[in-house]
Amino acid sequence: MENLRCKSNVKSIKNTFYDSTYNEDELKYFKNEEIEKILNFQRTNNKFTKTPLINLNALSNKLNVNNIYIKDESKRFGLNAFKVMGGIYAIGKYIAEKLDKKIEDLTFEEMRSQETKNKIGDITFISATDGNHGRGVAWAARELGQKSVIYMPKGSSLTRLKSIQKEGATAKITEVNYDETIRICDKLAQENDWVMVQDTAWEGYDKIPLWIMQGYSSISKEIVEELEYNNLSQPTHIILQAGVGSFAAGITGCFMNYYGPENVKIAVVEPELADCYYRSFALNNGEIQAVTGDMN
Repeated sequence: MENLRCKSNVKSIKNTFYDSTYNEDELKYFKNEEIEKILNFQRTNNKFTKTPLINLNALSNKLNVNNIYIKDESKRFGLNAFKVMGGIYAIGKYIAEKLDKKIEDLTFEEMRSQETKNKIGDITFISATDGNHGRGVAWAARELGQKSVIYMPKGSSLTRLKSIQKEGATAKITEVNYDETIRICDKLAQENDWVMVQDTAWEGYDKIPLWIMQGYSSISKEIVEELEYNNLSQPTHIILQAGVGSFAAGITGCFMNYYGPENVKIAVVEPELADCYYRSFALNNGEIQAVTGDMN
């Protein structure tokens, strides 16, 4: 597949940096028992609904493969996106640590109780987003009785801004790109003693991004449970979208743990204007490549 340009104008490149040996240090956070605890916590919210795994029969017949399934995250918590699964766990985990308790021993109702509020006080969570992540953070903060501030990069949709504001957040669109908006939020968090909830990690900031990735991973757990309940074969190929890559990495970590690195092939798909993974894999030196400039 290396450097292949398909008829549909999709560029493809093989990841030559992949090491198929099991990486215990990286993957221990995505073991089945860990993700099960996370999903069980997410289920304690009374608005929780399992999203459907839909069999695309017509497409699989057309392509002459056994089955193609799509996980329809538009049904998640009524928010039309998977991103809330990361925000809901990261904020819950932060509150659990403030209470000096394990998150698996707590429920949403306990976290949002007046007793909890008396112990930890008011917390403001801040995040940069182009829409769905910020809405998920705002929703989770409100659901847990806390506040949120959300900043969006230049060019963001006014409709998405209003959706975030409806979740109770203080939100605005900046005049700079996504990366610069993250820097603004980080500075505000430090100045105001707010909590940064970002799915992008950097030096000195990796705990909350890891929690977000683990929150996304529970989607994999749902998929595995449904396949096994219906006596369906394990997947051979998994196709994941990438923005900054937290969703793709979290889902990959879970499936690698469950099925083993040799038993599933994973493709990551990203928009051409933000093709960080493609550019990084195209180099021979292993350096991570960034994409700058304005994006729609």
